[in-house]
Amino acid sequence: MREASFVRQNKEKWIGFEKALNNNVNINPDDLASYYIQLTNDLSYAQTYYPGSKTLLYLNSLASQAHQKIYITKRESKNKIISFWRDEFPLFFRQYHSILLYAFLIFMSAVIIGVVSTLNDDSFVRLILGDSYVNMTIENIENGEPMAVYKSGSRMGSFLGITINNIRVAIIAFALGVFFSVGTIYVLFSNGIMLGSFISFFYTYGILEKTSTVWLHGTIEISVIVIAGCAGLVMGNSFLFPKTYSRRVAFTKGAKDGLKIVVSTIPFFIIAGFIEGFITRYGQQMPWFISYGIIFISLFIIVYYYIAYPILLHKAQSIQNSNLNHS
Repeated sequence: MREASFVRQNKEKWIGFEKALNNNVNINPDDLASYYIQLTNDLSYAQTYYPGSKTLLYLNSLASQAHQKIYITKRESKNKIISFWRDEFPLFFRQYHSILLYAFLIFMSAVIIGVVSTLNDDSFVRLILGDSYVNMTIENIENGEPMAVYKSGSRMGSFLGITINNIRVAIIAFALGVFFSVGTIYVLFSNGIMLGSFISFFYTYGILEKTSTVWLHGTIEISVIVIAGCAGLVMGNSFLFPKTYSRRVAFTKGAKDGLKIVVSTIPFFIIAGFIEGFITRYGQQMPWFISYGIIFISLFIIVYYYIAYPILLHKAQSIQNSNLNHS
């Protein structure tokens, strides 16, 4: 590529980045890192094909400014843990809302398949949930305790076992994204079919309302599995669709971003495990308003933190940056 064409193709991006640095605009650290990676890629290209050019000198200078900005941002972070959960992660996750939507649609498609298949074929639920679970549940239904399985075991033992298992599922959903997202799609699909079969199974016995006990912990648990699936798709799609990066750089970035999303789910899995270990066993004895109150609050927390709050925070930052640019 001729130097003039190279400059013309990237000029607007460089100028925009330079203005952001010189005007001291508060840039999201993840966006700053992304811009810096693109800039260093351009710098490497210029070093190879345009040695000694003014373009190379300009990019060297811009890369140096960006490096200083990143270094200062790291030094000014007084409480990394609090800032990560309050500001850094929500702003970072805003860019992946579309992938979260895809993960949700994949999961819900599987739920619908599970529902329809179970309603039209009595043997399907046994194929998905297993004979032992189905037989045990039928026995519990006949004994008037359809959710007796959640009363078994110690509270602490159930809490720890369930939490560890849920985190394991999340890590698997993320890790299998390395197979070009296909592995993650499989995890989302299989869990969705299981949920659809489970719901339809109770519906066929006329006790669908009893599943509200499961949703005490399941609201967070199922939601966060979808979010972990989003993490896997972020990693897998980064290799399939590298955009302006090389595939190696894109995959490295996607893997780091996906891992950050998985880490964000761990506290929610702990909460879900606590509810299942200590509260779900009393679900049938709870007044309905307490039971549905827990479900509603759980859903609100997930939707607010992963969807609404990132949007609000992003809008607030955009307004702040716009004001800085015009001041």
